[in-house]
Order: sequence, then structure tokens, then C-alpha cells
Amino acid sequence: MKNKICSLIPLFTLLIVLIGCATTQQRLLDSDQNQLQLRSFQSRAFDTTEKTTTLRTIIATLQDLGFVIDKADDILGTVSATKLNYYSLKITVSVRPRGESQLLVRANAQYGVHPVTDPKPYQDFFIALEKSMFLTAHEVD
Repeated sequence: MKNKICSLIPLFTLLIVLIGCATTQQRLLDSDQNQLQLRSFQSRAFDTTEKTTTLRTIIATLQDLGFVIDKADDILGTVSATKLNYYSLKITVSVRPRGESQLLVRANAQYGVHPVTDPKPYQDFFIALEKSMFLTAHEVD
């Protein structure tokens, strides 16, 4: 009886390892899917190549939304801002070229140390930015 139990131990060990690998693989795939979905909320392409104008429009949009600009860097193409309204919301927006005729704008927000994964704040930001980009492109004050 003892020999039968000892001979089954490697089989049980292999079975546990295989189950663990399958679970880990599924979690990695879920994590990748969540990251892709989050990135789609965080990014928008704009039909312009004017990085400085886009950064200025981002700054104006963030200020219109109640953010205080912490840092802006034209060379890196980033703007960081904070909104203090019963909570601390920080956002960093980056601008980089996408192909020959577009700029990719990506926003990354967090409450305290927790990333914002809800699409609503990103949608609100990009709706406001799109309106500002339109007005800037058509030189409307």
C-alpha cells in the first residue's frame, strides 16, 4: 500500500504544477487584455504634427477641468497636473508622433497611488481636449 502511495506522489505533483501553470497563463492573458483595454481608454490620435500647440491645448484643457499644472516639458512632450477636489487626482499626459501626420496623446491618471481604470475620466478629458483642439485649429478664442 505504501509503495502505491509513493508511486502516485509524482503524478499528483505533476498534476498540481500543470493546474498552476494553466491558472497563471489565464491570469496573464486576462491582465494583458485589461492593459489593452485600459490603453484604448487612455490614448487618442489627432491629425496634427504641431506638438507644441498640442501641448499648450492640453495645458489649457487641464486647467479648464480644474487641474493645476505641476510640470510641462516641451522636449519630452509631457504635462503633469493635479486636481484637489475632495481627493487627489494626478494626471500625466504625453504627446508623441504617430506616423507622418498624427500625434498620439496618452493620458495616465491616478488617485493617490491607485491607477484610474474607469474609462469615464479619460473620456471626459478627451472630449474636452477634442473640443479645444477643434477650436485651436480654427483659431476660435
